[in-house]
Formats: sequence, structure tokens, C-alpha cells
Amino acid sequence: MELLDGRFELKEIAKLEGHTDRVWSLAWNPATGVGGIPLVFASCSGDKTVRIWEQSPSSGSWNCKAVLEETHTRTVRSCAWSPNGKLLATASFDATTAIWENTGGDYECVSTLEGHENEIKSVAWNASGSLLATCSRDRTVWIWEVLPGNEYECVSVLQGHTQDVKMVQWHPTMDLLFSCSYDNTVKVWAGDDDNDDWHCVQTLDESNNGHSSTVWALSFNATGDKMVSCSDDLTLKIWETDETKLHSEAGYSPWRHTCTLSGYHDRTIFSVHWSRNGIIASGAADDAIRLFVENQEKGIDRSSFQLLFKKEKAHSMDVNSVQWSPGEKVLLASASDDGTIRIWELVPIS
Repeated sequence: MELLDGRFELKEIAKLEGHTDRVWSLAWNPATGVGGIPLVFASCSGDKTVRIWEQSPSSGSWNCKAVLEETHTRTVRSCAWSPNGKLLATASFDATTAIWENTGGDYECVSTLEGHENEIKSVAWNASGSLLATCSRDRTVWIWEVLPGNEYECVSVLQGHTQDVKMVQWHPTMDLLFSCSYDNTVKVWAGDDDNDDWHCVQTLDESNNGHSSTVWALSFNATGDKMVSCSDDLTLKIWETDETKLHSEAGYSPWRHTCTLSGYHDRTIFSVHWSRNGIIASGAADDAIRLFVENQEKGIDRSSFQLLFKKEKAHSMDVNSVQWSPGEKVLLASASDDGTIRIWELVPIS
């Protein structure tokens, strides 16, 4: 798909209803959408439930296959699949994280992680599925080691943020953890060789061209040498690192700001996701979705990005989450305060 050569649009292919409150977040199962396995994703809501959705291979329609309820007692804010797609972690304002095991389409809560003082805002697995991270309004980030028998042990409590931590995200190829916060910063955390002594190795803030208000989310490109962050300051920022140094013995190569995308949303940008084929999607409180791609012109020594498509009124209220699907087709799912999830296909404008 040569993105810069043609014009594209997002075509809505489904509008999914079922949640009875705002939909905060969604996550595609990474083991689906390939080899004939139907696409599956999870959504979580202020209605205290998680819904599992599956696409019918024959009709292409979407069906709710399961509702995970009666475990969390407050809003479920975040959900994340393990890399093999067998486990789903759900993080709640009730200060717990639940781990659900998928056995043949039945979901059973096999573990509950407790320890945060109050609302958990985000949960994320590392690339190998051996570590889980959670973050909370209590300003801490917890790292959990996955042990046999559905046991989870907290190996580190990371303190450094001065406000509510909004999101945690692991680097796609390395055990580097990134957290973003109401304190306007992104922090990068690294562990020692046996993953039990974690420390902050870099803070991206206004002094190094970072955000001037709450950082809500971040996402990596496929190779892991670029990152995008989004903020209450109405901008998206692109960061780069030297990937060869990142994988060298030195072990850490600092991230540097290379470009700021501003003027595209006029209210808080809540969500950003970088697709494996290079498209950045953003969703915001202006009810809109924007798509960006990198300019490939030679001779530019720093990256620049251009708007590929804008979808005004993607939802009737705030867009809280945008996520590209795994699999062959380029699908985008969006979740909103309006209680719906919409599925979009990126198609060339003929």
C-alpha cells in the first residue's frame, strides 16, 4: 500500500453497541486475523464490564462473544492481551488488575493483582509476555513478573512521576518501559539483567521539547526506533532513537524529539496508535480521528509527517481509543464516550 501516492479514506464497516456507559479502551488480540483465525478484540467500559468481539469469517459481521462481568466493581479503564493471545489483563478504577484466561472462547478470571492505592489507568505486557506493567492515579508504576500457575509477583514499584500516571507501554523489542503522566512527562524505565532493579533512564519533558500538558498516550513504530506521544496540549510529538545503539552492549540510547504535529485537533488528544505499515492514527475530544504518514522525501535530515486523512465526527462524543488491527486487512477500531465502538477500513479513494 503506497500511502503517499494515492488518496485514502476511512470507511465505516461496523458500529458496535452493547456497553451501557462510555467505552474507554480497546485491544485487538494479536494472535487473530491471520491464518484463517477470525479477528477478535476486547473493549472495556465505565459499565464495569469487558466485552469480547469476534468477526464472522463468512459474513464479516461483528458479534459480542462474551461479556466479562462481576469481577470489577468500578470502571474498567484499560485492557491488554498477552503476546500469544491466551491471556487478557483488565485494569480498573477498583485498584485491581484481573487476568483472564481464554480457553476455547470461555474466559475465566485466573488471577487478581492488588497493591495500587487507587484507580489503575493502564496495563501492558512486554513483548515476551514475561512481564506486566500497571500504572495508577497513586503516581506509581508497578512491574509484575509472570510466574507459573497464574501467579504474579510485583518485582518493582517505580516512583518518579509527580501526578496521575495515564499509560504504560513496553518497547516492542526490548524490556524498556515507558510511562506518561498528568505531570506532562514521559519516563523511560530500564531494569538490570535479572529484571528486579528498575530505574528511570530518561525523562522527556518540556526541557527537551516535550509536552506542556498531560501526556495521555504513546505508541511505537514497527521497528521500535520511533515513538509518537499525544497530549492535552493538542499536539502529537515524534521521538527517535538510534536503534543500533539501543541493541548494543551500552543498552540504552536516548530518545530525542524530531517533530511536532500541531493544529490538527482542537481538543485533548486522548489516543494515538502507530500501525505496522506506518500510519499514525489519533483520536481526540473533538470527536475526530486523524491519520498521518511520514514524508519519504530524500534529503530531509529530520522526520516530517503529513495528514493522510481526517474524519470529523467519527463519533458523537470524545474518541477515547484508536487501535489498528493485526492481520491482513487495514482496520481501525475506535471507542468513544458515546458508548459505541466503530470499525473502519482504510480504503483507496477510487
